Amino acid sequence: MTQIPGGFAALGLHPNVLAATTAVGYEEPSPIQEQAIPVILAGHDMIGQAQTGTGKTAAFALPILSKIDPSKREPQALILAPTRELALQVATAFETYSKQMPGLSVVAVYGGAPMGPQLAAIRKGAQVIVATPGRLVDHLSRNGQVLSTIRFLVLDEADEMLKLGFMDDLEVIFEAMPAERQSVLFSATLPASIRGIAEKHLRTPKHIKIANKTQTVEAIQQAFLMVHADQKVSAVARLLEVEDFDALIAFVRTKQATLDLAAALEIKGYKVAALNGDIAQNQRERVIDSLKDGRLDIVVATDVAARGLDVPRITHVLNVDMPYDPESYVHRIGRTGRAGREGRALLLVTPRERRMLQSVERVTGQKITEIRLPDAKQVLDARIKKLTNSLAPLVADAEGSHGELLDRLIADIGCSPRALAAALLRKATNGQALTLAAVEREQPLVPTASAPRERSERSSTDSTDRRPPRAPVAVTEGRARCRTALGTRDGIAAKNLLGAILNEGGLTREAIGRIQIREAFSLVELPEEGLDRLLAKLKDTRVAGKALKLRRYRED
Repeated sequence: MTQIPGGFAALGLHPNVLAATTAVGYEEPSPIQEQAIPVILAGHDMIGQAQTGTGKTAAFALPILSKIDPSKREPQALILAPTRELALQVATAFETYSKQMPGLSVVAVYGGAPMGPQLAAIRKGAQVIVATPGRLVDHLSRNGQVLSTIRFLVLDEADEMLKLGFMDDLEVIFEAMPAERQSVLFSATLPASIRGIAEKHLRTPKHIKIANKTQTVEAIQQAFLMVHADQKVSAVARLLEVEDFDALIAFVRTKQATLDLAAALEIKGYKVAALNGDIAQNQRERVIDSLKDGRLDIVVATDVAARGLDVPRITHVLNVDMPYDPESYVHRIGRTGRAGREGRALLLVTPRERRMLQSVERVTGQKITEIRLPDAKQVLDARIKKLTNSLAPLVADAEGSHGELLDRLIADIGCSPRALAAALLRKATNGQALTLAAVEREQPLVPTASAPRERSERSSTDSTDRRPPRAPVAVTEGRARCRTALGTRDGIAAKNLLGAILNEGGLTREAIGRIQIREAFSLVELPEEGLDRLLAKLKDTRVAGKALKLRRYRED
């Protein structure tokens, strides 16, 4: 692919890294990227004064990846972050930007997760370590040579690290690294303590300061919904039930996610298509034309596939997956609210993405309103309203055109007009739940923004994990015990199994009995009546990305 001059291509990045920026849809560098990338590529130490949300992760990740040697299976770059959430976010960014670099691997090192996998990744030669100071010091206490090959150091949000009391840990980490290294420090503010670190550990650093400029999107009404990652599809389906949209674009991160979500919505009856990097240009043009003229109402797209998409009838943008940075969020939602029209932007946020939500609010200069998942009554009212709107235009001349047929059907079937109308409605609505009780059974479980931060996956599992194995208790009358091979080692908690079975099985909470989580398997009590049909309905269900595969448990 020929690169046009200017933009990222003019900054001197490695071709493979440059290809990754194109793949994620980056077109023009932000001010911090434009100034910092050449300085870091030139090998200078640097102090970057910039707020979260200015694109600073790419400002250090892209040049460092350009200088790393993937053929050397040893740690070469260390990025220190103040919190687990930021460490995960930065590690994800490095993985994204290094997708065109065979042999390069990234490990996130943070507390609240088992040390074993982290140690194994470092031993295998992960070239990039993204770590919180406390957990990294734990690793150094076991192996003081972990950082002996580091050539590049980044302190991200250094002021936050000091506020959290990591000064002593930082000194331990500095001592464990080679003196001959390139060091980069990013901080929103430069108090005396940060200047002291710079004077002691950086060599004649270049200083770059970027003003925190907000990007306003006044014409767009923004809202977010807290949701667990494995509940996104069901949450999207429920949101779309009550949102009054003309055309909508839904953003996800991966090509596979475009196909999966589009397929799920198509089953629900929506006119939807996927748009990703694998789709040929002529097919892409057909999809956009169909969205423009109303043959499609929803497009599920990745950022790169949606570049240049300008369809005036788009009233809603739905961010199913959080974008990699706030600028991408602004770019996404700018596809609605055009030409003076109002638009609506919805964002799904998992509990671990609260920090990015705050960054988005800071960059846009606007508070994003939290909404709740529509309740059963709202969904039922919306379904009946849509049914009413679809039938109302047909009523005017229906008696004249179909009156005789109606009389004949009533006579042939031997039923009342009301019974026939009800039967036709059942057929027209194709089994859709249209009673309050039935809609309530479809309700996905989602967290709230005020919910406490998620603990590690092991500590969030059912309390039975901490007890020694024992024989299962007697099964509740009227229920059967079923087994899945998923357990705590798969990151499964009782709430995950409960949510999946409620959503996919169409059961009420009361119908499900005890859920017992073990390390290598889990047991769930389900209604004995109709169990085979229920298990067949659940056969394709996935929990935390893995097949549920529930089966009747027989104790022999």
